[in-house]
Amino acid sequence: MFCPKCKNENTRVLDSRVVEGGKLVKRKRECENCFHKFTTFERIEFPKFFVLKSDGKKELYNRYKVENSLLKACNKRDIDLDRIDQLIIDLENAWASNKQTISSKRIGKDILESLKKLDEVAYIRYASVYHNFSNKDDFFAFIRGD
Repeated sequence: MFCPKCKNENTRVLDSRVVEGGKLVKRKRECENCFHKFTTFERIEFPKFFVLKSDGKKELYNRYKVENSLLKACNKRDIDLDRIDQLIIDLENAWASNKQTISSKRIGKDILESLKKLDEVAYIRYASVYHNFSNKDDFFAFIRGD
């Protein structure tokens, strides 16, 4: 592991902890050259799968896109980042299980269902982008369930 400060290749592990129910290893490290301390994470790699877009194209699943959209929806809400990360892990497990392709529509619907349980405001924010709300009436109709 390279030191992020001096790029030295020699670092040592000071502490290791298993977190997220055994799905992640958090390691505290120290550079043997400059003594800079930093943290690394080791995550289980999920099977690769494709996302079928609405235009018919396929692309490799990109966790960053899901994470970014959730962080935007949850911005300035009192939601722990670990809960968001666990939500993504749970969704990825469901999507990757015995599937090689999943539709982007299914991903959006699954995220909406998860956000509805997590935080109502984040749920509405995500829905406004997912359903392409254009005015306040679209918000009200969605909330009423029309």
